[in-house]
Amino acid sequence: MVVAVGVLPYPVTFLCTDLISELYGEKKAHDMVWVGLLLNIWVVFLLWLGGALPGFEPMDAATGQPLLDEAGRLPVFFEVQQLAFGAVAASMMAYMAAQFCDVRLFHFWKKLTNGRHLWLRNNASTMTSQMIDTTAVILITHFWANALPVDRTADLWPQLMTFILSGYVFKLTVAALDTGPVYLIVKYLRPYLGLTGYEEAVDDSFEA
Repeated sequence: MVVAVGVLPYPVTFLCTDLISELYGEKKAHDMVWVGLLLNIWVVFLLWLGGALPGFEPMDAATGQPLLDEAGRLPVFFEVQQLAFGAVAASMMAYMAAQFCDVRLFHFWKKLTNGRHLWLRNNASTMTSQMIDTTAVILITHFWANALPVDRTADLWPQLMTFILSGYVFKLTVAALDTGPVYLIVKYLRPYLGLTGYEEAVDDSFEA
């Protein structure tokens, strides 16, 4: 199984989205997805700013670009910055598609079951959207950002499928394991928020 380090905490975002969807409704869940995008844009901006400001790395006076070292590589910061730009852009494209899919499917199942069977919408929405996310982020990271550690001498698609299936199996496992915690958190938060039955905290009095 081959997964990126960034994949390890990522399934938690789907847990958060499902909890917001269950307790606050579809609109609030969409708002949270947009907040996630804005935070990543902020991180990318800081990385860009760090490279634009004067530093200690040797720079080409004519072009203003960092000089390559004897091995033909950029200084470490700029190498990380370059990879981060591509990886974050790829992950955000996949993130937006998958999260909006997750929220929509969650509420589709919720309406279909009249608010019952939390386990069904929690798992069905997440497992579907995780496949979209995993496939998209691997393909975009490779073909657009060129940031996957692939062996150029071996067949490409078996390697990409290994990345996709490894990431999906990992996320699928976490999605199944978080069903219990979702039930416990919802059971605690509903009375804490003053919600009854399958009510969502979206009315004017709650927001006030």
